[in-house]
Amino acid sequence: MGLFDKLAGWLGLKKKDVNVLCLGLDNSGKTTIINQLKPSILFLYIHLISVLYAQDIVPTIGFSIEKFKTSSLSFTVFDMSGQGRYRNLWEHYYKEGQAIIFVIDSGDKLRMVVAKEELDTLLSHPDIKHRRIPILFFANKMDLRDALSAVKVSQLLCLENIKDKPWHICASDAVKGEGLQEGVDWLQDQIRAMKT
Repeated sequence: MGLFDKLAGWLGLKKKDVNVLCLGLDNSGKTTIINQLKPSILFLYIHLISVLYAQDIVPTIGFSIEKFKTSSLSFTVFDMSGQGRYRNLWEHYYKEGQAIIFVIDSGDKLRMVVAKEELDTLLSHPDIKHRRIPILFFANKMDLRDALSAVKVSQLLCLENIKDKPWHICASDAVKGEGLQEGVDWLQDQIRAMKT
């Protein structure tokens, strides 16, 4: 690291790099959330076209890597496929993860048990279990008529039992971008607190 890099870091001019894992079952809205967080003119254009023509977002196969920046952090997000046959890939990225975004489809009551099992598996993994890694939960698809509230999702996932990691749950509608900024602001604050 050069002198100018150190100076920029001390002055707060250089953005800190953070690796974030984005996890959740398939069709929970992970990719849509990540796309909403990327401040890109191209994405806005693509989003407008998809809304106008009601095109679906293609499911992630394996994983994809996306980058976006906030005022003080530079995020590298690993968008992990939620399909059952790919969930075993998640654990290969736990060591690099400095934060986790866990997306839940709040309208999918039948698979809430599966989401809880995946969360329990994540929390008990040796690469996660003893680390104080912040976890942001998005109770997504709140626009659906039968969607569960964020409080109910929290209860069904037993989030109150997570005592050794900071966590936060936000109601969200990824398609409209509602609730996302609150979550990212919380996550950014947690990461900044860890780095100091």
